[in-house]
This record gives sequence, structure tokens and C-alpha cells, in this order.
Amino acid sequence: MKSVKNHLSLVVALLSILFSMQVFFIVERSIDAYKVNLSNNYSVIAVSKKELSSDEFKGINKIISNAEELSPDSVIKRLTSDMKSTNVELLKLTLPKFYKLSLTYYPTPQEIKKLRSDLLGSGSITKVEDFSHNHDTVYKLLLLFKKVVALFAIVVLIVTVLLIFKELRIWQYKHNERMTIMGLFGAALWLRSAVLFRLAIVDALVASFLAFGVFMYLSSSAWVAEQFNNIGINVLIFNPIEDFLIILGVAITISILLASLIVLGHKEEA
Repeated sequence: MKSVKNHLSLVVALLSILFSMQVFFIVERSIDAYKVNLSNNYSVIAVSKKELSSDEFKGINKIISNAEELSPDSVIKRLTSDMKSTNVELLKLTLPKFYKLSLTYYPTPQEIKKLRSDLLGSGSITKVEDFSHNHDTVYKLLLLFKKVVALFAIVVLIVTVLLIFKELRIWQYKHNERMTIMGLFGAALWLRSAVLFRLAIVDALVASFLAFGVFMYLSSSAWVAEQFNNIGINVLIFNPIEDFLIILGVAITISILLASLIVLGHKEEA
């Protein structure tokens, strides 16, 4: 029972690290997907003295993906209900050109400022409406959310690593006599500590496969998919190959590293 208890505590500790790490990946992917969604709905309005093509706008700043000219007909219709058709056409010629600019991705506040500066510095464009206040608020909220999740993952990592280190240290104390006897008979350090490394690696494998099962279940859960659909994004929750390899690598690396530190510490004490 004690052996199972020791294994269980290490597995749960490793599982908490893997879970917080994967949650961070999901949040990062969610933010990237939400940025794509925002970029499809976000646009900049530019007013030009002359007609400009989409390629000319792209030449001003590479972030511009497309430029669509806005028709002034609806505005003119409201203002000139009693005007003659010839006067209406003349008014159209004298009006500036309005363009809706679509962007390749959701930009940072600094990129928005540069875009505005480049457009106004082109000579033809007289006014730019970039909705910077709303854009900055949304962008800062996304960054804040990402930083909070990252901070949470780091805190979980630190606390859990200390817990794993303590558990392995306790295991070492329990087997200190056996390791000392093996040392007296000339056993190499790696041989004396083989059981400790085996414990660390086995628990890392168990935690990795448990994490694999949990996230595979979540990735196929209809309830989770519905939550993402409610905010209009589609997110890859778990990649069975890439994510699992990362999880497995992190779990084994942490376990072996902590076990190595304990072994080296034991060597110094000897």
C-alpha cells in the first residue's frame, strides 16, 4: 500500500504539471483562433482624394490584404432626394473615395499606429478610421488572459516540482541503507540508484498516458466543442501525436532531472 501511495502521489503531481501545460496550449490556440476571427471582422476605413487599387494599398503596408471601395450611393440618396440626376453624378465626382481595408491578421496596437501613419503619409489618403480604442481594449484583454494563465501554469509547475522532489527524497531516505550497502560492495552510483530512476520513469509514463486519455476524452467531448462554438472559434484541444510527445518528454525530463539531483546530493553526503 505504501508503494502504491508513493507512486500515486508522484503520478498526481506530474499529472497536474501536464494538465496545466496543456491548458496553456489550449488557451494559446484559442487566443490565436480568436485573433483570426477578429481579423475577419476588423477593418480600417480610409478616405482618399483619388481612386486607388487594392495593390496600391498593399504597397503602402504589407498588413493590408484587400481594399474594397465603399459605394456612396446610400449616403447621397439620403442627402439629395430632390436633386437632379446630373447634379447627383456631379456630386459623386467631387466626393472623396471611401475604402474598407481588410487585414491579413489581427494586429498589435503598435502595428495599427504604423498602419495609420503609413496611410496618412502616402499623400493620397486624407483620413483614417482605425477604431483604435476598441481594438486596444480587446487586444489588451487577450494578452492579460494569456499572462494570467501562464502565471498560473508557472506557479503550478514550481509547487509541483518541489512536491515531486520531496517525494523522491523521502523514497531515497527509505532506501538509504540498501544504497549504502551496495556502495560498500563497489556498486556504481547509477546501479545503486537504478530503482529510483525506474520509479521516476514509470511514474512519468503512467502520468503521460493518463494525461493522454483525459485530453483525448476532452477533445471528443460535445460539451467542450459547444463552449468553443458559442464564442465562434474552432480549437484543436489535443493533438494525439505532437502534444503527446511534448507531454511525454516533459514528464520524463522532469522526473529524470529531479532524480539525478537527488542522486548527486546523496553522493555528496556519502
